[in-house]
Amino acid sequence: MKRKGGDFITKKTDYQSVFITEQWNEEQIMLKEMIFDFLNKEIHSLDKEHEASKNLPEIVAILENAAQLGLCGIAIEEKFGGSDLDFNTGLLYMEAFAYGFSFATTIGTHVSIGSLPIVYYGNDFQKEKYLPKIATAEIKTAYALTEPSAGSDANSGRTKATLDKNRNCYLLNGQKMWISNAGFADLFIVFAKIEQDDKLSAFIVEKEFGGIILGEEEKKLGIKGSSTRQVFFEDCPVPMENLLGKRNEGFKIALNILNSGRIKLSAAALGGAKFGMRKAVRYANERHQFGKRIGDFTAMQYKIGEMARKIFGAESAIYRTGKNIDLKELELKENGVALNEIKVKALRDYTVECSLMKVYGSEVLDYCVDESLQIHGGMGYSVETKVEMGYRDARITRIYEGTNEINRMLSFGELMKKGFQTKEIDTKSISKKIPFEIFKKIIGIRKTTKDKFIENFKYLFFILSKYATDSFGRALEHEQEIIMHLADILAEIYVLESTYLRIQKLEKEMDDNDEYKMKINISDLQFYESNIKVLASSNLILDSLPQRSKVLKYLIRIFTPKPEINPTITRRKIAQFFLNNSDFNM
Repeated sequence: MKRKGGDFITKKTDYQSVFITEQWNEEQIMLKEMIFDFLNKEIHSLDKEHEASKNLPEIVAILENAAQLGLCGIAIEEKFGGSDLDFNTGLLYMEAFAYGFSFATTIGTHVSIGSLPIVYYGNDFQKEKYLPKIATAEIKTAYALTEPSAGSDANSGRTKATLDKNRNCYLLNGQKMWISNAGFADLFIVFAKIEQDDKLSAFIVEKEFGGIILGEEEKKLGIKGSSTRQVFFEDCPVPMENLLGKRNEGFKIALNILNSGRIKLSAAALGGAKFGMRKAVRYANERHQFGKRIGDFTAMQYKIGEMARKIFGAESAIYRTGKNIDLKELELKENGVALNEIKVKALRDYTVECSLMKVYGSEVLDYCVDESLQIHGGMGYSVETKVEMGYRDARITRIYEGTNEINRMLSFGELMKKGFQTKEIDTKSISKKIPFEIFKKIIGIRKTTKDKFIENFKYLFFILSKYATDSFGRALEHEQEIIMHLADILAEIYVLESTYLRIQKLEKEMDDNDEYKMKINISDLQFYESNIKVLASSNLILDSLPQRSKVLKYLIRIFTPKPEINPTITRRKIAQFFLNNSDFNM
């Protein structure tokens, strides 16, 4: 069955069609274990945190050691020296490398945004020249988009490329900032406007071209072991053949690469959240107060139960998305789409999910590292446990690859575009059902199945969107708080549905043991918590409209019936499973 990105909001998904992480094969599990072993040796054996301003040679050496294991060419075709992992395995790779703290940013930049522009948009000459050396880390990469006056509004960048006909090159002039890997990069993907163009173009710029001046290492809150510098271009000569893609395509390239970066960042955030939870569970078992382990106190069990729920939900949705991108690639290939366009088009189709998961994953990470530090108490504030480092490193995830505010608005805007402008998503069919569903609610025909709960939320999302649009018209785009609340409802629907689909699939494949019961409890708790969040966001939207509608208030109430579970007992059961199985492989 053909599916399109974003159509989860209008269609019911068959659980048999989704990927769940219990399906990882032996090779994928071995990849994750190999990365963990590598990071234990290279990162966790260190006495103290690396700092790019002091330890740059050591950081570069770790990257080169990773390349020797074949870990720097995961998205590069085999003919160019890479392993060309499928997209979902690439997400697992990013999750595993999160265990490496700030080194995750270093290698993540190299294998993702620093090299994917060439993988996706490079011509044969550019691929043959650069990709084999990128795969071995002989060439190390960076991505130069952000400028002092161009952050979220990337296309307002002022860096210029002027044609020098005598030397048959472009002369780059401008300034970039917050450039990861800048301190040691041999190659920069640089975005600039040619002459008086209104749109950006992209360039492959070698450091050896000259005219590149690096600022000092930035002093940062976290990810101190990653190099972050300003980069200045002063008449930097770039050969004509190093224009990447076509003239004026730079903004499109940047957006499509960021789609990849967003979903990959969500996977890395998931890995960081799991690290925080593992540390919390271990310490809750080891630390004793008032004659018993602190994990026996229900306040601690609340925190651990919530971590487990959030991680399980994020994991379910992230890898559902990754597999759907793989399936989209396969569909495009079967339809005869040119090979050099397949990956880009597949990613672009899932812009909504990539943005949603970037936001959701980064906020799950923030919760988990914060509560892990809290469970550790004073020891968590100490450098000794490395929990405070995870806490500091996590904060950037809500900022880079597009701030969470930008991604919330992007996810909603892209969905509305697909539904009402390009008509890629069939919103009419669900809109037609809404009056009948309201009628059934009014006359008392109430279905309380879990499928119906999810369907109710979808109806409510469209009802709220219509009320907001009718109230503000085109001015809705300026009502960013309302749009962000709608995006939060959208995310809750996607995560809840992904969690439930995973449970449905496990029901057919797992034995009725303690692990399965724990996952059932997580699913039940997710229904309860999603209902709370959808209800809260809906009421905030209602209260933000120019005129409060009694009809909308009634519709919100009937479409958010409370699940009948005891959340406290359910959450404690989840926590107790992990406390009693602290070696459980998440």
